[in-house]
Amino acid sequence: MLSHRAKKIKPSPTLAMDAKAKAMKADGVDIVNFGVGEPDFDTPDNIKEAAISAIREGFTKYTPVGGIEPLKDAIIEKLKSDNNLNYSRDEIIVSCGAKHSLYNIAQALFNAGDEVLIPSPYWVSYPDQVVLNDATPVFVKTFEADFFKARPEVLEAHITEKTKALILNTPSNPTGLTYDKKSLEGIAELVMKYNMYVISDEIYEKLTYDGFEHVSIASIDRSLKEKIIVVNGLSKSYAMTGWRIGYAAGPKQIIQAMTNIQSQSTSNPTSISQKAAVEALNGPQDFIKSMCAEFNKRRNFLVHELNSIPSVSCLTPTGAFYAFPNISGLYGKSYNHTVISSSSDLALYLLEAAKVALVHGGAFGDDNHIRLSYATSLDEIKKGVDKMRGALNRLS
Repeated sequence: MLSHRAKKIKPSPTLAMDAKAKAMKADGVDIVNFGVGEPDFDTPDNIKEAAISAIREGFTKYTPVGGIEPLKDAIIEKLKSDNNLNYSRDEIIVSCGAKHSLYNIAQALFNAGDEVLIPSPYWVSYPDQVVLNDATPVFVKTFEADFFKARPEVLEAHITEKTKALILNTPSNPTGLTYDKKSLEGIAELVMKYNMYVISDEIYEKLTYDGFEHVSIASIDRSLKEKIIVVNGLSKSYAMTGWRIGYAAGPKQIIQAMTNIQSQSTSNPTSISQKAAVEALNGPQDFIKSMCAEFNKRRNFLVHELNSIPSVSCLTPTGAFYAFPNISGLYGKSYNHTVISSSSDLALYLLEAAKVALVHGGAFGDDNHIRLSYATSLDEIKKGVDKMRGALNRLS
């Protein structure tokens, strides 16, 4: 009954875990949810007021498919001031979230037989979006010793005549690690050498720590502009996950193709959300600094506590709001005849024994790790870590 395409994919593991945790909490279970991938902060009031004004003023009709001009202009200015990138309106598309932008890119670029390089660990939706568009994901393993950055020589070893694109995510979900300028320069050389595209997912760019400054690969060399599509959005930086506004900037021909595809799927993003997005980008930016400062406190506490648990080790993330501890030292241990032999086993054990929800690393292509989001209160993090510690200490 179902199409072959529908049978190829599975639901998002991160959304599934979050939904399960919320359902358990709704049933009265005291759950600590480390699975959620959204800020726990409320959308700033000035952004809300812009949306309310849009409603009152009757800005509730269809808009141009690829976004209203004031929002495109705000995005253009943001890319120029923050990333040293220059784009025109016809090189910008606004979509229903960054995930939607990524899917539009996959629809516009990929054909059957194309190969797409995806450094692993990876965000769960990348492979399925590639598969949904009849292309083949090619996973490039990265290592803790390299802070999960893909080495150019390892990427090059995976390039074939079928390679169409590389998906690059920095700061990274799930690892929280980042690519510095030097690392990006090595990748940029590959792009020029093999004439492939880069889909640069920069949704977490505003959430960085320890003085790290985000660099977009599109700014490395002006000659790369026709080969790079920059993807971003407002969900993480402005606590606007439910507003569903993302955008992409890239070559005019690709952006036009994405706009045509969007015209036949969702049409325009929500008119009211677009007005709110204009205010988010053009209005005060102090909210981001205060949110980052709070995330930094949580990050420092969580990483310190994880590293104090026997058989667990965790790198300090430099971006996003995820910790990605290595838990392979727990493999082979058991409790009540239940043996832990995978990240999925451990995630299930912690959910049942500790009432702690998190996402197993296998969902991201790395079974030696688990992902914890610290986009929840410090009190919840403290409670969750204590519950985890108690449950892990019961393993023998």
